[in-house]
Amino acid sequence: MNMLGLAQAAGAVVAGEGAVEAALRKSRVRLLLLASDASSNTTKRFRNLARRFQVPLLVIPASKDELGKCIGKGMRAVVGLTRHEFARLIEQGVQHEERAKTL
Repeated sequence: MNMLGLAQAAGAVVAGEGAVEAALRKSRVRLLLLASDASSNTTKRFRNLARRFQVPLLVIPASKDELGKCIGKGMRAVVGLTRHEFARLIEQGVQHEERAKTL
């Protein structure tokens, strides 16, 4: 999750439901990260938006509070990455963490 903080510092993060949805509609989002404790309505909404705009979505093993803290903000249920480089690195990092947990 350290990479998420770097992405925030580089201006490659959109955070919060409204801001992320607006960025999706403008085709700016490359990867969606959804907190593990996001509500079922939020989860359904962003799964549908991800499908509609053909953006990968990862439910990450972090709470809304933890996700917000990673980017120096309050609670956030959803975060969008706007740069391919950060999106790729974070996606690889999350997949690596998931594999490590299954060992």
